[in-house]
Amino acid sequence: MMSFPWNECGGMRLAVALYRFSASGPVCYPMESPNLIRRIADSRRQLRKSEAKVANYVLAHVNEVIGMRVVDLAEQVGVSDPTVIRFCRAVGCKGFQAFKLQLAQQAGLGDVYTQFAVDDKDTVRDIRNKVFDSTVGSLLGVRDELDPAALERAIDAIIRARRVEFYGFGASGSVAADAQHKFFRLQLVTAAYTDPHIQHMSAISLDSRDVVIAISQSGQTRALLDSVRLAMEAGATVIGLAPNNTPLSDICSIPIHVNVREEYQDFAPVSSRIAHLAVIDALGAGVAVHRKPLLNDHLKRLERSQRALRTGTRRGSQ
Repeated sequence: MMSFPWNECGGMRLAVALYRFSASGPVCYPMESPNLIRRIADSRRQLRKSEAKVANYVLAHVNEVIGMRVVDLAEQVGVSDPTVIRFCRAVGCKGFQAFKLQLAQQAGLGDVYTQFAVDDKDTVRDIRNKVFDSTVGSLLGVRDELDPAALERAIDAIIRARRVEFYGFGASGSVAADAQHKFFRLQLVTAAYTDPHIQHMSAISLDSRDVVIAISQSGQTRALLDSVRLAMEAGATVIGLAPNNTPLSDICSIPIHVNVREEYQDFAPVSSRIAHLAVIDALGAGVAVHRKPLLNDHLKRLERSQRALRTGTRRGSQ
């Protein structure tokens, strides 16, 4: 049995680091997401019923599972030992020891957050914790999967652009409007369009000097895809913020994959919208770093203009 010492000062991380250097130590097969917790959560619908029971137990008892043997976990869940092994392989690990190693690494980094379901019996404290934990988990999962090379290509395209336009519908439309607000502060010519007719008219007016940033939680919205095709036919570079293996990611010039699993409950937070906002912030920060020498005086003037609009301005802040 492999046991991991635990304390609040990072004992788990030390044990993981020591175990990792064993020449014969277990390895996990690479899968789409480097975040094991996310892989388990995302795979539940594809697993056999008995394996899904193991997945649900692991997600609810991460720290306890790290110290268990195969037989212990099988007994707690009410399945056979081979079922536990099949579950480990189904989520990309060679065996149970490899599974526990990666699970321990995840727990040591504090990345144990999953999507949630609100229950009628939940207290306000429960709802608060579920909403925030789910959102944090979604952001960490997206961060780990973002391709730095794709971000760099997108930032370079935006810096060189004559004009930057943001397209989106519904919740993604509000992200587009927020993005336009952020980027016009960087002295870029920007616009945000959430109406398909205006998107189409604007798209055919673009050329190779322009950039479109298309935002979609599904990557499948037909009207958005039509706008993107028109923009690309006009010669514009299209940056797509959408899940991978979707029509938008497949056709755009620079895909930035934002993979967030939503439960689509009426009262569930739209974590993908928050993840898109964070990616927009990352792009904006990258552009700002490159344009910093040109922006210092401009941003100071913006700040002074905003002070005049606020009540209760502190004395001497003018």
